[in-house]
Amino acid sequence: MVDLESEVPPLPPRYRFRDLLLGDQGWQNDDRVQVEFYMNENTFKERLKLFFIKNQRSSLRIRLFNFSLKLLSCLLYIIRVLLDDPTQGHGWSPIIWVNRSLPLWGLQVSVALISLFETMLLGYLSYKGNIWEQVLRIPFLLEIINAVPFIITIFWPALRNLFIPVFLNCWLAKHALENMINDLHRAIQRTQSAMFNQVLILISTLLCLIFTCICGIQHLERAGNKLTLFDSLYFCIVTFSTVGFGDVTPKIWPSKLLVVIMICVALVVLPIQFEQLAYLWMERQKSGGNYSRHRAQTEKHVVLCVSSLKIDLLMDFLNEFYAHPRLQDYYVVILCPTEMDVQVRRVLQIPMWSQRVIYLQGSVLKDQDLLRAKMDDAEACFILSSRCEVDRTAADHQTILRAWAVKDFAPKCPLYVQILKPENKFHIKFADHVVCEEEFKYAMLALNCICPATSTLITLLVHTSRGQEGQQSPEQWQKMYGRCSGNEVYHINLEDSTFFAEYEGKSFTYASFHAHKKFGVCLIGVRREDNKNILLNPGPRYIMSATDICFYINITKEENSAFKKQEQHRKNNESKSYYHGPSRLPLHSVIASMGTVAIDLQDTGCRSSSGPTLTLPSEGSKNGRRSSIAPVLEVADSSSLQACDLLSDQSEDETTPSDDDISTGLEYAKGYPPYSPYIGSSPTFCHLLHEKVPFCCLRLDKGCQHNYYEDAKAYGFKNKLIIVAAETAGNGLYNFIVPLRAYYRPKKELNPIVLLLDNPLDDLLRCGVTFAANMVVVDKESTMSAEEDYMADAKTIVNVQTLFRLFSSLSIITELTHPANMRFMQFRAKDCYSLALSKLEKKEREKGSNLAFMFRLPFAAGRVFSISMLDTLLYQSFVKDYMISITRLLLGLDTTPGSGFLCSMKITEDDLWIRTYARLYQKLCSSTGDIPIGIYRTESQKLTTSESQISISVEEWEDTKDTKEQINNRNNHRNSTSSDQSDHPLLRRKSMQWARRLSRKVPKHSGKTAEKISQQRMSLYKRSERQELAELVKNRMKHLGLSTAGYDEMNDHQNTLSYILINPSPDTRLELNDVVYLIRPDPLAYVPNSASSRKNSFCNTIGQDAREETQL
Repeated sequence: MVDLESEVPPLPPRYRFRDLLLGDQGWQNDDRVQVEFYMNENTFKERLKLFFIKNQRSSLRIRLFNFSLKLLSCLLYIIRVLLDDPTQGHGWSPIIWVNRSLPLWGLQVSVALISLFETMLLGYLSYKGNIWEQVLRIPFLLEIINAVPFIITIFWPALRNLFIPVFLNCWLAKHALENMINDLHRAIQRTQSAMFNQVLILISTLLCLIFTCICGIQHLERAGNKLTLFDSLYFCIVTFSTVGFGDVTPKIWPSKLLVVIMICVALVVLPIQFEQLAYLWMERQKSGGNYSRHRAQTEKHVVLCVSSLKIDLLMDFLNEFYAHPRLQDYYVVILCPTEMDVQVRRVLQIPMWSQRVIYLQGSVLKDQDLLRAKMDDAEACFILSSRCEVDRTAADHQTILRAWAVKDFAPKCPLYVQILKPENKFHIKFADHVVCEEEFKYAMLALNCICPATSTLITLLVHTSRGQEGQQSPEQWQKMYGRCSGNEVYHINLEDSTFFAEYEGKSFTYASFHAHKKFGVCLIGVRREDNKNILLNPGPRYIMSATDICFYINITKEENSAFKKQEQHRKNNESKSYYHGPSRLPLHSVIASMGTVAIDLQDTGCRSSSGPTLTLPSEGSKNGRRSSIAPVLEVADSSSLQACDLLSDQSEDETTPSDDDISTGLEYAKGYPPYSPYIGSSPTFCHLLHEKVPFCCLRLDKGCQHNYYEDAKAYGFKNKLIIVAAETAGNGLYNFIVPLRAYYRPKKELNPIVLLLDNPLDDLLRCGVTFAANMVVVDKESTMSAEEDYMADAKTIVNVQTLFRLFSSLSIITELTHPANMRFMQFRAKDCYSLALSKLEKKEREKGSNLAFMFRLPFAAGRVFSISMLDTLLYQSFVKDYMISITRLLLGLDTTPGSGFLCSMKITEDDLWIRTYARLYQKLCSSTGDIPIGIYRTESQKLTTSESQISISVEEWEDTKDTKEQINNRNNHRNSTSSDQSDHPLLRRKSMQWARRLSRKVPKHSGKTAEKISQQRMSLYKRSERQELAELVKNRMKHLGLSTAGYDEMNDHQNTLSYILINPSPDTRLELNDVVYLIRPDPLAYVPNSASSRKNSFCNTIGQDAREETQL
């Protein structure tokens, strides 16, 4: 230890406390050299320059002092004029000599000395080697003129009354004011406003001109009219305003010359100033100026950041954002790097938007522009990507940089970001809400193949509407469709809710069914207070808690609803006959003001139990035969969970697999995909193959060493194909495949997926387009950009129209860039019905509807959608922060243990005994725990269509007329709500007139022969185009060696229309072939680990216990 201490060197003297007290005596002996930097700033000149020029705050004080001196000198001149007597002296002497008192002279001399000294000092400090540049400056010359004569009078007292033009100091004051404003902006670290400076220069120039003219005229007229300062002011105002009364005029020639000079100067200087001001004003109008700091601190605003602003994007944002009542007082600040479009400028000049929308031209990457938008005070920032770019990856990179810039500048500002490609999503995971376009697009396209019109369902849910669309239409389906389109997703705390408060401690399905029956609302999900995960239909084992947040579908939120309790005056014996048993329901109904009808199930005690009627079990029938529709239990038990018996072909018991499932399970195994195509993809439990398929076997049109198949028909698929026509096989296709292979999809319903990267006719036929269930046409990235914006969809629309004409029975689902182009899908030029829908769309748009395009038949049927319609999902998230999570759960993009999934079921002949939507709701809740949320309905289009529609001969029509009438009568008997649209007197009258006109054209003896020839000729003419297309396809198939047996050239669906009813009223009648949207509980949530866990309720443990039960 001693050796170690002896080896430690002592501290240098400068670091010892003793040396700090006594002084650093040993520093001189130190070999180190002290280096002082910036020695040039230690000189006296540099220190003066730092104080007078470089330092903003001290320089600002010097400028302010100089400005005050100049104003003081002008004030002293005015005082001297007021104290002077112009009547003294004769001739030109009053112009040369004035009366100046000694105190006044002393003050003016003092001011002159200080001003001259300051001017000389600043000239010395700013000297850069050219003395004449300093001397010949106008401010220096004016300073010499005003200061040097006063200094001379100190040494020559006789000149003390000499006239000195001190009023010219106003120009020096103007110059000092400009410098002072510049230093002020530098000192307070704010962006200098060019508009403010230009206005200040203009005003100060005008004041200086007027003041110079006033003082000059007054002094020169001392030898003439002896004008006072007020008279001179009056003359200058009248002259410069071009009024010219003539009552006050200059008398001597020097004053007249001064007036001429001043007018010439004004005519030259002022227009230049006004021109610069107008130019800056126009530039400010283009760039948008600044958002007021005071307004940002007192009012609320959001910032919309886009790379290019189009009128469609702007109106979608404004209509959706301001559709919410609590956002009416918000300001919208648009930050865009491009100049404002003409259409956008025209819209923003409308008073409705001009008071609330502010356009700023600038870049998000500049802190200066973010400061102009007051980003740090904004309530939210929306960053949207440019989907019309050819390089979508580059567009994402720009979006990422914008998000980073906003997060760096305003860390507390909530971010709402739209991204295009999923592989770029992880760069902005810090954002509060993110919508990835390709994720949602491919997931909706995939679900459209399983649940028809899922894209339309989601679009209607995320758009704000009051359900007033189509209510003036004579068509019944448009009224129902428009009214149900107003349903949206809302949330409320259970203990604060009138809808759900009484169901505390009850099961979820019990609460959902009775809330729908009583109020017409559809409870679809819940969220625990201590859990961030939303559970869609957690099932009958979930027990509602008072702190749960309930998510429901309704025409309006509960807070905006008025409740009227319907008084019931019934007898006791009548009340007992409605429901039997301990689970009977209250007799009264509470009807919300939104117009939905709450119904009570009718008495079924007198009906036969053998018929397909709704019979509720009685207390004495526990050991007897099970009733058709069981009551929904308050707390579910294991016996209440059974397989769905409505559609046997769509049900599959996942918990107890049969022998057939075990035998077919050799092909598939359930698990997570072994590889993730991009960072941030949600792991989904799905069906997988036991062994990885070799890459060579993925080519369907080319054989390999493992198989020799070269077309889809040779593979012998059991299920119909799903064909995806895309430009490239991007990472987004992962979100198309996974929902179609999710673990909750029955194995026997898994459709083969064929990816078609190019779509000539030969490849279409080889991939099995003739027996495909659906064909999905994805919008190509290379065609998204066009010189004319709306022409970006031209190639896609024409290609789909060709497919529609060649394969009329094929279900084609198309993605477009612009929603306005949906009217060209399946276009028929002479279709009267399509023209009527076009007029209806225009009327709805004039009324201000956000869903004017909803009545277009391709959109209503779910055959076309535009991803831009999902932009409202991001906008709605500002008010409803749960909408993105719910949409991702519905589309299968996210899977939460215990949360249900979206599926569908079809109403068949055997299911029509249920009759109404309310009875179906009860049947599903009591049997499988499914929650229905809507109906997809298909009806016959009974109006005339174009020549492209398939025509049949009159004889065939006569043969089938009776059968069709019987079917229509039977459907009308089943559906009372659609009976109004089943009768078309106009169509029958036209047909009868056509038949009578045809019978009058030919003689009676040859009527049958001529009529038959005419009919055959007409049929041949109309069928020629169809037959020509059919022969083309068949010949091509024969040339490729394909069988033509699957090509059905006469099957056409143009005479039908389909639409969606979201959360219809309970008394809505079910129709044949209705497709019901269901949220089915998670099948794995009911798989027990042991006998003891089978007794425990799933609802009590959502966290770790739920993960153990679901085996995830």
